[in-house]
Amino acid sequence: MSKPVIFVIGGPGSGKGTQCDKIVKKYGFTHLSTGDLIRAEIKSGSDLGKQVNEIVKTGQLVANDIVLSLLKTAINKESAKSNGFLIDGYPRERDQAISFERDVTPCDMVLYFDCSDEEMTKRLLSRGQTSGRSDDNADTIRDRLKTFHKHSQPVVDYLGKKVRKISAQNRDPEDIFKEVSKAIDSLPKKS
Repeated sequence: MSKPVIFVIGGPGSGKGTQCDKIVKKYGFTHLSTGDLIRAEIKSGSDLGKQVNEIVKTGQLVANDIVLSLLKTAINKESAKSNGFLIDGYPRERDQAISFERDVTPCDMVLYFDCSDEEMTKRLLSRGQTSGRSDDNADTIRDRLKTFHKHSQPVVDYLGKKVRKISAQNRDPEDIFKEVSKAIDSLPKKS
């Protein structure tokens, strides 16, 4: 693919969405959040959406083949009008990274937003008071964080040299974005 693909990794509540919004505005990238793709599938009321909803309610990961299919479809749909892609919330396991790079395209960079569990929990509980999201409660947050940690480190290890670790702990979003922009600006231009 001639357009950059950046994986965006960070625990729930680490600020990925905020930073992705800023990247979209500045660079004209398409933000593909696997969470949003999954929620849209659930909202569609399809048989797949019902199946996925049961998985999500338990805090478990949705099967890779389902997520990869949703991502491929979205990338193909947006490819002609996008300057690049932010893949948010994927890969969540090492095998997903391998599958994506083999079946879709190699990623160019990984933005890894590092934030403590305590801070992410605080942010999510606060968001839960206004979001109406059923997964923003203490028990589900604890399960989501446990799942994130268990699966994310092997991904970070596998993608090694492509990873840019960015502290998202107690920092102003604008300061974080300056660091993000520096990382994106360092990408070699694709033809």
